[in-house]
Amino acid sequence: MAIKWHESLAVGVAEIDEQHQELFRRLNQLLEACNQGKGKESVRELVTFLQEYVVLHFAAEEKLQRLSGFPEYALHRAKHAEFMRAAGQLKFTLEEQGPTLSFIIAVNKVVVDWLVQHISKMDKDLGRFLAAEGQGK
Repeated sequence: MAIKWHESLAVGVAEIDEQHQELFRRLNQLLEACNQGKGKESVRELVTFLQEYVVLHFAAEEKLQRLSGFPEYALHRAKHAEFMRAAGQLKFTLEEQGPTLSFIIAVNKVVVDWLVQHISKMDKDLGRFLAAEGQGK
């Protein structure tokens, strides 16, 4: 089940929007690898990449928030930390069970749903704040 990027998710900051699109591409690769029955090693590589990429992405977002004086920075950062804990649990599940159907369901719930909701609400709030401050695009 592929997830699709659509322009309604754009926050108006090129770097952040490009990173979000890359996350969607890589999540689709992960889901496709699971659906094709790829081995644990292939799936593990994608999960590892995603974890590393998310760290870079969150750091870029948080730097932008700090530099702009975004008032919701602390909450946003806490949500990022929650996600990282959940992603760590997913990696543990993968190691214990392999790329099973329950793992795919967990990826959809923990990663896909979280990402879409987070972008739709919190990241869009950041985009609106930056636009109001004349810092978008």
